[in-house]
Parts: sequence; C-alpha cells; structure tokens
Amino acid sequence: MEELFGNTGGLKPSENKALQGLYHRRVPANRWASPELLRRMTELSRELNRQVGVLVDRVGILTHVIVGDAHQLFIPDLGRERAGEGRFRGVRLLHTHLRGEGLSKDDLTDLALLRLDGVVVVQSRGDGLPGAAEFAHLLPPGSGDVWRVEAVADIHAWTDDFSGFIRGLEAQFKPSARTLDPRDAAVCVSITTGNAQAARRSLEELERLADTAGLRVADRVLQVRRQLDGRLLVGEGKLKELVVRCMHLGAENLIFDQELSPSQLRNIATATDLRVLDRTQLILDIFAQRATTREGKLQVELAQLRYRRPRLALMPTAMSRLTGGIGGRGPGETKLEINRRRADEREHRVERQLREIGEQRSMRRDRRKRVGLPLVAIVGYTNAGKSTLLNRMTNASVDAEDKLFATLDPTSRRLRFPQEREIVLTDTVGFIRSLPSDLVHAFRSTLDESVEADLLLLVLNASDEEAEFHRETVERTLQELGAGKVPRLVVLNQIDIADPERVAAMVAAHDAIAVSARTGEGTESLLARVEEEVFRARAAGEHARLAAVEEVPPDVAALDESV
Repeated sequence: MEELFGNTGGLKPSENKALQGLYHRRVPANRWASPELLRRMTELSRELNRQVGVLVDRVGILTHVIVGDAHQLFIPDLGRERAGEGRFRGVRLLHTHLRGEGLSKDDLTDLALLRLDGVVVVQSRGDGLPGAAEFAHLLPPGSGDVWRVEAVADIHAWTDDFSGFIRGLEAQFKPSARTLDPRDAAVCVSITTGNAQAARRSLEELERLADTAGLRVADRVLQVRRQLDGRLLVGEGKLKELVVRCMHLGAENLIFDQELSPSQLRNIATATDLRVLDRTQLILDIFAQRATTREGKLQVELAQLRYRRPRLALMPTAMSRLTGGIGGRGPGETKLEINRRRADEREHRVERQLREIGEQRSMRRDRRKRVGLPLVAIVGYTNAGKSTLLNRMTNASVDAEDKLFATLDPTSRRLRFPQEREIVLTDTVGFIRSLPSDLVHAFRSTLDESVEADLLLLVLNASDEEAEFHRETVERTLQELGAGKVPRLVVLNQIDIADPERVAAMVAAHDAIAVSARTGEGTESLLARVEEEVFRARAAGEHARLAAVEEVPPDVAALDESV
C-alpha cells in the first residue's frame, strides 16, 4: 500500500484511498505538472479542507503524497539521496492552497534548504477546480537573488519544457572546473555582534584550521547581527543563502567560527542537510589527526568525550528506544542511557590512565630538579615557529611544519652551554584563541611543563600583524594554567620576513630578543640571554636560601640540630 505522509490523523478510509490513488497518476517528464493531476489535487484539498501535496521525480513518478492542514504542509525527511555536488534533490513539490495565498515563506524555505527542483502552488477554488498558480526555482550563481517566482496564467496552457530547463539550471550550479583540489570543500561562517574586523581575522584563522584539518575552503561568509539567533545562530534568510552558496561551490561542509550549542548543531544540520562543524570540533579533529603518543591520544579522546557527552541527548529518536530480548526485559535502560553510561565509564578510565602518565611525568620533573637541571619551556601561539626554534637551538630534528598545531606531543632536548652547564629545553603545544576548555583540561599534565619551568620563552611571530593579540592570548592561557608568575623572555621570531621598524618597536616594548629560527639570525644572542636569565635566577635563589639559613634564630638552630 502506498504510504501517506504528514497530517493523516482523522482521515476516513475512503479519503485515505482517494489520496493513495494519486500514486497511480503520472506527470509527463517534459512538463512541470499535468492539469489532470492538479485538478484531482484541488478537488481532494477542497473536500478535506486540507492542503494536499505531492513530490514528483524527473521521470514523472509521484514519490510522496503529503497531507497538511488548512494553512501549511510539512515535507517528510527526504534523506541525503542525490544531495550535494551542486545537484538538486531531483524532485519538485506540487501542492494546493485553500485561501488564495501565493507561494509562502515556508514554500521558498523548503525550496532553498531542501534543494528542490522547484515548487508549484495551485489555488483550490470553492468548486474544487484549480485556480491561479505560481512556481519558483533557485537561481544560479551571480543572479543577485536566491530564487525566482513566476505566475502561471492558465495551467492548461502551461507547456514549458521542464526537462530541458532543469538540466540547464543544474549545470549552472555544478562546481567550476578550476576546483581540481580533491579535498572536501567547506564554507567557513562567522556571526558577530561586535567588531567586524576582529571577526574577520578570526575567520581567516578558521580557514587555516580547516586547511590543516584537510578541508578545502571554498568561501568565507561573515555576518554582523544585532543579536545571535538562539535556534540557528544565523537568520533563516542567511541560512538559505548559505545552502545555495554551498550548492554553487559543491561544498558539503559548513564550519562555524563560534561554538554551537547542541540544539543549534542539530537544527542547522537538519535544516541544511550538510555536515555542520564548529571551531571546537575542528580543533579536536586536528588534534586527533596529529596525536602520535599514547598520552596525546588519550588527551584528545578525553576532550572529545567531554565535548560529545552533552550532545548525546539530541541524537535521533532511535537512540531512545528501549533495548529488548533475553536479559534486557523489564524497565531496562534506553539506548541513550547506555551510551551515556558507556561514555562516562570510558571517560573515567581515560582520566585514570592520564593521571598515571601525569604522575610519571611529574616524577621525571622531580628527578631533573634533584640533579639540578633547569627547565626552559617554549610557549606561544600556534605556528609561531616554536619547533623550528627548538631545532635551531639544540640541533634537533623535531617535525616542524607551516601548519597550525604541527606539534601536539611535547618534545624535550638537552642544551649544553660553554661553561659545562646544561638545561632541558621543552617544546609545548601551541595556544589559539577560543581554545576549548575541555582541551586545556585534558592536556593539563602536558601543559604543566610550563608551570614547572624555570623560564618561559614566549615566541611571537614578528611578521604577523596580530602578534600583540597572540601574546595576550598566550598570557591569558598561562594565567589559567597557574604559570602567570613564571619568569619569561619574549622571543620575536621570523624577523627575516618582518618589517624592521616593527621589530625594533616590539623589541623595545617587550625587552625581547629578535631571532630568525629559519636562518639562525640572533640565535647566539638568545642562547646567551637564556643562560644569563636561568643561572642568574638560580644563583639568586641559592643566595636567598643561604641567607635564610644564616638568619635562623639560635634556639631554632639548636632545635634543628637536636632533631
């Protein structure tokens, strides 16, 4: 039996049968609609006092018969069939209106968000005969609008060639031949209520994150709003434009610069039929790709578990079905409850394993302290050149790529000075704006290298216009980690490609050392400054300790001797 969709409650068996009979009708492949089908739909619509709609494929077969109420009609879930790659859905919507209204906002929204071939609306007159009609279709790139609405004077004389029209229109939506990059395409989106310039810079950074994650950014979209939409973050109009833009570019991924709430993530994904990501998901994905050690993989998994847990509740309804079968009867647990419990169990297990690894790392730090090896940690914004600087200072061969988060797992190397003095130099994971708090917590044992250090080398990319903002971000993160009082030395890197006047101003402002880790310029001055800072501080600390011992009152000293 052919299935009816939508508002089927209260229908009589005879009415059900009459509606199901629509499945046996056909539309000529080269016509938008047939007068006979439209007349039968308007008759049924008037008898039921409900809107009646059908979805017709390009061969002319009716794939869905839908029943609404007197005011609107809801299209069922069509899945992802034929979606993407600049293609339309392959079906068009024909439906009736009862109150003389033309194409509604809902009709045009469905047209854009579902990528329908077109929407046709016909009026059901009081006598059940078809009245005025309108149709709409999407417009190709560069048209200046999202869709076009046209009136049909007489449905019996409507002989426009649908097949030729839709083939030509869809061809204009196909991705350009210039996009030979095999990576998945994405559109990056930022919504702001404040400084558009700052949002634009953040959006550029999001593009670099997407590139690091292995995506090809086909376009960037920035919207300034008075306030953010609680349901979709963007307005419905902008969301339609984004869907059509993704069709133009063949993009299957929509990446938001802001962190999306679980409900926003679900609503946008449902409305667009695209893969929706936010900045946090993108960073977590990069970390998952880059983690190589057991500790790094566990840290990423812990952050992912914490990010996904609140989103389990908004999974599809199938997640809430009760389990059954032998051993599963009775009140039992829902599928959602089982997933939550398993996620909690896994999170506790990962936390325990990370604590054990953290204790081992702490023991290694204590051992270094006992043998008197100072620790110097290289910190800074991601892709500032920290790994390249470590290689230059220690003649190491740590992987250093021109990508965000090229280093995840901390790397330590010994550095010997001419006076037979040594330090341990550690390269740490880079920071970034809006670094997810779950990620900071998960990498706590690794980031503690910065807290325990005798000196921090805060590396800034002198050629980056946002170097000052990057420093503020790093300083803020160090404060959160409890490393705010650790002595630090600002290192301006990449001076070989930076403006000399800008470098001079920053050196004076931050008492910094200017170097080029790539060419080696300034490295000797940096090594001398590091040696001076570390061992001068150590000597001062030892002197203070001895002075404190000498100042111990005689009675306390005698007590110590007796003990």
